[in-house]
Amino acid sequence: MYKGRYVGVVIAAGGSGTRFGGDVPKQFLEVGGRSMTMAAAEPFTNNPSVDEIVFVVPSEFVDATLYAVKRDAEGGVLYGVVVGGSDRAASVKAGLEFLGERPGMRGGLVLVHDAARPFVSAEVVERVLEGACEHGAAVPVLPVNDTVYVADGGDGTPRAASPTTIDRTKLNLVQTPQGFDFDTIYEAHERAAKEGGAFTDDGSMVLAMGKPVVLVEGDPTNIKVTRPEDLDGDGRVGIGFDAHRFCEGRPLILGGIEIPFEKGLEGHSDADVLTHALMDAILGAMHEGDIGQMFPDSDPAYKGASSIKLLAEVASLMHSRGYEIVNADVTVVAERPKMAPCRAEVEQRLAEVLGTAPGNVSVKGTTTERLGFTGREEGIAAEAVVLLRRKI
Repeated sequence: MYKGRYVGVVIAAGGSGTRFGGDVPKQFLEVGGRSMTMAAAEPFTNNPSVDEIVFVVPSEFVDATLYAVKRDAEGGVLYGVVVGGSDRAASVKAGLEFLGERPGMRGGLVLVHDAARPFVSAEVVERVLEGACEHGAAVPVLPVNDTVYVADGGDGTPRAASPTTIDRTKLNLVQTPQGFDFDTIYEAHERAAKEGGAFTDDGSMVLAMGKPVVLVEGDPTNIKVTRPEDLDGDGRVGIGFDAHRFCEGRPLILGGIEIPFEKGLEGHSDADVLTHALMDAILGAMHEGDIGQMFPDSDPAYKGASSIKLLAEVASLMHSRGYEIVNADVTVVAERPKMAPCRAEVEQRLAEVLGTAPGNVSVKGTTTERLGFTGREEGIAAEAVVLLRRKI
């Protein structure tokens, strides 16, 4: 419990997503191998302060959501799925009514989050919880950095010939999750349902009651997915290549695994050509140079270094920049040794270091049909392609 209080979460996923287009509402499209709704719920699932999460969805997606919850849910968090209403306010109210049946919810805290925001961070969740606990209502916001024109052509389109401006220093962009004392937000929704009013978020309902709402720092990456182009910048692709010649007296290391073979590879480090290509692909995707810059062979500190440990440093940089692996595909070019016998072990090792599932890492071998330096068995080459995405 959060400072002794029961914490519930409403994931609002009841909309039709008409602006996004397509046959399936946007909140049930896949983001990184799971629905946007389940991606949006993950920071709450992983938060030890959260006691219960209720998903509010269209009736035709109840079964699919229940299946996803059973598959992805972890820990001691309780889950529920309810059918949404005719609009966002009605859907959130349905979620609140479900949570209100829990004995601990009255007097507790509730977070309301839009399923269309699948990139919310644990830090934002914590700031909202802190604000709600201390002030009764908290909303994450971002400052408006651009000049704002008021230019209404009469039907909502910006066609006014002489627009007016607004002081942007007084403006804030509202995000979710928004946090509240449960009794406060429940009363706000009860009043709104009876009295009506145009409310586009829950904090506005609380303000309409004359109660204060504290603003906490939001996150620029916590975007609301509204149109397909909102996901266009989600992925970054990198390509890496490396080659090393064979030499006597060294073990052959590929993907951090010692491979039984009569020769090793020549290099300043352990010459793990596979891992070098993978590191260069990740660094390239992030626009962070290459391994020659990060681990120069002129530095004695890297003489004989384990490339898999260097990959761990690259992975740490990747995570600190807010990225994670979607998938990595590596091709090893060599007449010998063959990759098939050690493929699964190498994939497992690389996945562990990258902090991803083994199924997201593919390693395969090929030959050049006896052409070139690899065909003459003078060495090994490797090429890697990676897709990174912003962390969810």
